[in-house]
Amino acid sequence: MRSVKPVQKVIDAFESLPGIGPKSASRLAYYLFNVPQERLVAFGNALIELKQKTRLCKQCFNISEDELCPVCDGGRDEGLICVVETSLDLLAIENSDGFTGVYHVLGGLISPLNNIGPLDIRIVELLGRVKGGDISELILAMSPSMEGEATAMYISQKIKEQGLEVKITRIGRGLPVGADVEYADGQTLARALEGRREVE
Repeated sequence: MRSVKPVQKVIDAFESLPGIGPKSASRLAYYLFNVPQERLVAFGNALIELKQKTRLCKQCFNISEDELCPVCDGGRDEGLICVVETSLDLLAIENSDGFTGVYHVLGGLISPLNNIGPLDIRIVELLGRVKGGDISELILAMSPSMEGEATAMYISQKIKEQGLEVKITRIGRGLPVGADVEYADGQTLARALEGRREVE
C-alpha cells in the first residue's frame, strides 16, 4: 500500500538520495511528519540555503561561501596540491590535521562505463594550475578503485606529455591502524609492503 500523496512525495524524494532505500525513506518521512512545524520549516530552509548560499571555490572547486574557500584563502603552501575526487574527501584529509597544502577537487573520476571521460571532470583546470603556478608536488589522493587508478594514470600521463616539471605522488595504501595482519587480504598486504618506510 502506498502512503498518502504528500507523504509519498517525501518518501520518493528521500529514496532518490544515494544510500537510502525504501524502508529508510519511509522512516524518515514519517519521522518528519511528527516533527513540530517550526523544526520542519528550519529543515526546509537549510536545504534551500544549501544551494543559494554556497558556490564552488574558483581555485580548487571546494564548496565555499565566498569566491575562495577557507583553505585557498588561508595562506597554505600553494606549491603542494592534493587532488581529490569530492569535497567529502577533502574534508576527510583536513580532519586528519596533517596536510598543509591546498587541494583540487575533480568532481568525479574517469569512468567509461558511466560515460564519464576526462573532459567531464576538472582535469583541464588542474593542468592549468600546474602550468600556471610554481607547483612542487601533486599528491593524487583518489580511492584505489579501478576508476581512481585510471584517473591517476591519466593525470600523470598528461603532465608528462606536456613536459611539466612536477613531482607526482600517490597517497599510501595498506593496513589501517589497529588492523591484524593475519586478516588482511593479499592485495592490501602487497600495497602495505610497497608503501613501507624507514623507522625513525
